[in-house]
Amino acid sequence: MSRGHSSRGSLTRNIVGSTTAVAALAVLLTGLVTWQTAAHGAEQREREQLTRQATVLSRVPDLSPLLFNGAQALGGPNGEEFAVLTPDGRVSGAATPALDLASRAELLAGRPVSTMGVLAGQEVLLVGRPGPRGGAVVLTEPYSVVERNTGRIRRSTVLPLVAGLLGAALAGALLARRTARPLVAAARAAHRLADGERGVGAIVHGPREAAEIIRALNVLDASLARSENRQRDFLLSVSHELRTPLTALQGYAEALADGLIEPERLPEVGRILAGETLRLDRFLGDLLDLARLEADDFRLDTGRTDLSALVAEAAAFWAGPGEGQGVRPRVERAAGPEPAVPESTGPEAAGPGSAGPPVLVDTDAFRVRQLIDGLVRNALRVTPVGGDLVLAVRPAAGGGAHLQVRDSGPGLTDYDVRVAFDGGALYERYRATRPVGSGLGLAIAHRLSGLLGGTIRVEGHGPEGGAVFTVTLPPTAG
Repeated sequence: MSRGHSSRGSLTRNIVGSTTAVAALAVLLTGLVTWQTAAHGAEQREREQLTRQATVLSRVPDLSPLLFNGAQALGGPNGEEFAVLTPDGRVSGAATPALDLASRAELLAGRPVSTMGVLAGQEVLLVGRPGPRGGAVVLTEPYSVVERNTGRIRRSTVLPLVAGLLGAALAGALLARRTARPLVAAARAAHRLADGERGVGAIVHGPREAAEIIRALNVLDASLARSENRQRDFLLSVSHELRTPLTALQGYAEALADGLIEPERLPEVGRILAGETLRLDRFLGDLLDLARLEADDFRLDTGRTDLSALVAEAAAFWAGPGEGQGVRPRVERAAGPEPAVPESTGPEAAGPGSAGPPVLVDTDAFRVRQLIDGLVRNALRVTPVGGDLVLAVRPAAGGGAHLQVRDSGPGLTDYDVRVAFDGGALYERYRATRPVGSGLGLAIAHRLSGLLGGTIRVEGHGPEGGAVFTVTLPPTAG
């Protein structure tokens, strides 16, 4: 792990390296541009200076060799030389050898000249300006002056470029520190979460993206804490549910082994043992069903299924258990497609054995029946004697179908609706006040609906007064 980290480098080092590299590239490009433009700028500046001097001298009324004697002071330290071109074409002065025939012709034609020349074996800048009455003034300056000024300009740019490079590296280090600090804090929080710690509560700071990561970790922290608390509560309830029948089984088994059960009580004890065994079997069956539904290799056997007939079969089956508590399940159907959320008023009602018009979808009939049975079992458990238990089926707009199970029980609160499909949530809430099952039935129904490509939703109170569970199945199982 440490080798992997060292090969990739830290975020801080990468940011500093990147900003320094970018700054170095910018400095290099700036230096190249400055290096190239320094010579041009220095030459341009010297030409402009010579041009101004030549322009001033060219305005003297009489451009004659006598002007040469009064202009020698213009030479100065830069080695400037002077020449006069008279209107008749004669040239005099130290700069005369640098003036070629082409430049002389241009000046005599009244056009200014700015070019290069050779004087005493070295390159010079040559500038000429015609006079108002003919003739011209010519000034030259050694090109070495331009080269000297170019070198000075180039040297003067080195320090700012190096300072810019160092400043960029410092800015990169500060930026890296500011960027990396919240990410490092987020990584620490993530590691603490991975180690099982909860309530980390990382402080949200730093750039927007880093702050969003920390916020997401805090949300994950809270979600994990809630989920684990529910799991812990559920495991406690599972332990309780398993311990109760096991205690009864163990107690009666020991009593039978010790001969403490009177012969006339043996049938009663047998019924108690069978009931507790059935209770254990149902509970373990729910746990296995939930585990199978979560498995990656869960398989659906899809085929053309008449949901109307399937609901009628389920109603007929549950008529027997319902009769024992004075509840008779009935089937409710609509004649044609209904809105996406089916209404429960005005449908055609039928007895438990009446199939009615077919409602056809391609799905796994066995799993749909399992889903219906789980919802009916829950509804039957809370429906009072003489109450209503309705199984509704109708086509959905655009294909598919709606299955609905309604009861006349106590219903659900808004909070119950939000947590209804969390395993064991309603079980923990109502185990002391209502008949409850294993606490897994609705979690199984939710998972099974999703595997069938559909959805399931719950309403706290329906037309009969109790809860309403609506399953929407697509035309073809997902």
